[in-house]
Amino acid sequence: MDNAELARRFATLTTAHVADGCLRAGLPVRCAPTGTAAVIPGTTVAGRVLPARHAGSVDVFLEALYAAESGDVLVVDNHGRLDESCVGDLITLEAQQAGLGGVVIWGLNRDSVDIRAIGLPVFSLGTLPTGPLHAIERPADALELAHVGDQVATRSDAVLGDDDGVLFVAYDSLDTVLTHAEQIRDTERRQADLIAAGTSLREQVRFEQYLGSGLSFREHLRGVGGEIEV
Repeated sequence: MDNAELARRFATLTTAHVADGCLRAGLPVRCAPTGTAAVIPGTTVAGRVLPARHAGSVDVFLEALYAAESGDVLVVDNHGRLDESCVGDLITLEAQQAGLGGVVIWGLNRDSVDIRAIGLPVFSLGTLPTGPLHAIERPADALELAHVGDQVATRSDAVLGDDDGVLFVAYDSLDTVLTHAEQIRDTERRQADLIAAGTSLREQVRFEQYLGSGLSFREHLRGVGGEIEV
């Protein structure tokens, strides 16, 4: 699956659908830290990970772009630092000009007004006016992997983000996960339509039948074909 196909399929999904698709496939849900959010609310991102580990200088980002394919997403590891920003308007514009699909930062951004004007999806932990404070020795694998909270993202992963957050899925599992996500989406839409038409969710999932059944709610739902789990 290339980046264009991934973006097309994710356009009708949410990260919540994908997270549930991971669970349905028996895979861990690999989320970026809580608070990772879009600079432009409502924007989404979906593409292959282009990792870059920041060491106090933008050169690592510029170098990463030489290996980029159209629609890739620059995933920046700045160790989750909250005392400096590491991506601003120039790197965002450079990424856009290189054909990237967006930027995800384990850290902060600045130049938010300009980034919103550029329009490329950028996700970060927040904003701070100051740029990098110190240069450190660059890791040998700076262009091979990026840490994002507890997750390690490489070129073998896809990254997907929306207003609920950001998550990672291994590329070799992506089609399976998205297929499950699409099935969950379709079932939930049918359930929502029925609720709007007057059939409660309790009726749809036969909740009275579940009470006293001795089954877990997940087991019960599998029996009646429901998707919602609360």
